[in-house]
Amino acid sequence: MTKGLYWMGAVLGTILVALPLSVAAQRGGRGGGAANAAPPEVGIPVLSPDVQNACGACHAIDDKKMMSRISYRRATPENWELTIRRMVSLNNATLTQEMARKVVKDLADNHGLAPEEALPAAFEAERRLVDFDYPDKNTTDACSMCHSLGRVISERRTSEEWGLLISMHRGYYPEASAFRAGRGGGGAAAAEGGGAAPAANAAGGQDGAPAAAGGGRGGPAAGGRGGAAMAPADRALGHLVQTYPLQSPEWTSWSASMRSPRLAGRWALSGYQPGRGPVYGEVTISDQPGTPDGFLTESRLTYAQTGQTETRKSRGIVYTGFQWRGRSADATTEENTWREVAFIDRNWSEITGRWFTGAFDEIGMDVTLRRVANDPVVLGTNVPSLKQSSTGRSVRIYGANFPQRVLPADIDFGQGVKVARVTSVTRNMLTVDVDVAADARVGPRDLWVAGTAKTAALVVYDKIDGIKVLPAWGMARTGGAVAPKQLQQFETVAVNYGADGKADTKDDLNLGAVAATWALEEYPATVKDDDVKWVGELNSSGLFVPNLDGPNPARPGNKDNVGDVWVVATFTPEGSTKPLHARAELLVTVPVYMNWEPKQIGLGR
Repeated sequence: MTKGLYWMGAVLGTILVALPLSVAAQRGGRGGGAANAAPPEVGIPVLSPDVQNACGACHAIDDKKMMSRISYRRATPENWELTIRRMVSLNNATLTQEMARKVVKDLADNHGLAPEEALPAAFEAERRLVDFDYPDKNTTDACSMCHSLGRVISERRTSEEWGLLISMHRGYYPEASAFRAGRGGGGAAAAEGGGAAPAANAAGGQDGAPAAAGGGRGGPAAGGRGGAAMAPADRALGHLVQTYPLQSPEWTSWSASMRSPRLAGRWALSGYQPGRGPVYGEVTISDQPGTPDGFLTESRLTYAQTGQTETRKSRGIVYTGFQWRGRSADATTEENTWREVAFIDRNWSEITGRWFTGAFDEIGMDVTLRRVANDPVVLGTNVPSLKQSSTGRSVRIYGANFPQRVLPADIDFGQGVKVARVTSVTRNMLTVDVDVAADARVGPRDLWVAGTAKTAALVVYDKIDGIKVLPAWGMARTGGAVAPKQLQQFETVAVNYGADGKADTKDDLNLGAVAATWALEEYPATVKDDDVKWVGELNSSGLFVPNLDGPNPARPGNKDNVGDVWVVATFTPEGSTKPLHARAELLVTVPVYMNWEPKQIGLGR
């Protein structure tokens, strides 16, 4: 298993028009790749007049409506959009914004991924910074130095198309280590962590350029070094062909049953934003007139820790019958704009995903929306845990459709937790006082309210054994002069070690975020290391704000304000005099000076 750190994917953006840089375009037939003795793989007819008109000048179509290249590939909306952007910028395609949106919609709907195929790659579209394990080392070596593996697994192709994809990359980037025989993944055109080269990102792991030097169908000679050894890209080809074929049972099933989702109505939202804690609210979704599978939303949200409320409006489009992509409709600046990536379940009763903002999409929240009818819904509480032997603890319970009259007997936290009184009742929130017995059993508790339940709504505990800083490692980028800053949010959670009394085992109990004090400490990596003096500041809420980008004349050696530091949290539990400490590693690196990822949802009407 090989690990890699990736900024996840591109969110579907406003398609830019006509950047006329002429490159020889593909015309007629499948073309490219080595000869294939096997029967041709079955493609997918292109039935959309918009796609035929927009792409037909370069992609030939036969009497069965098969278009060269396009009929032999499936992908997520983001990957189709990246292809169209490259067709515009490199292959002299001319599309209006409106036509580009229609083409992406048609391609994502009819040449997309099934839910079972798209969900493993969800981190790509959701822009998550994750430590991603991919099981095939050859594929990791070949692809991960220039873009994430998430982009790769967001594709399905015929074996010939996978070969043509590798041929295209070999033609554009012949010196990349992926095409060097007998070598691993080091030294590719650019490493994603430090900002990929423009050409590498423009290619985006897609097709569409002329098949170029090297063939790309594998075999010993493909390495380009006299056949002595295969390059990583050629070794990866067999894995890609076998693992991500064009035709699959999942796509056959989904494409037959796919339809426009019916989402209009009330939805209850529960979410979590690092640094701000749980968030609850109600989202009203309505159809957007004149936009196929388009929707408008109005949200009323409450951050449970502070009681702060917010309202938001957004526009969204659903691709392939289940992929929600949206953005703020009421933001006045890009800094205040939230983007939405979510996935709709098959029976249209639940929507899950991530909302995010920031120059690098680093500020965000995980969200779950549940359809609301007439029955009560319990979303969660403002407190993540309750300690044994506590009395009169005020707890706010968030939900929807609560009855006008609620009695203590209608609320059940389980053995040892008694609801002493109900102090407030509204349609979406109950406030209660609870008493926790000294012998209340330690562990997660389901919460029942008026006949409906929330699983593992909170935890009962006897003591705090330790704390953790989350995430365990983070990354920030300097900025403010020629590039935007990338921030990093940390938070501290309390932990009970469970029945075995050992840290970092399966029975550990997360007791929720606590208010810690924060500090930066040196992460010694070199002699006289002084990174902590220059990299930036950590505020009282755990948000790290990096320093200015570019060389710093005040720093010895005129170095940039980059480096490694420890983020240290200190917390003293109530009733204790012994402080607890935890730390996480933070890498502060240079900006992405050339960012080729789309940044806006393609709904900017």
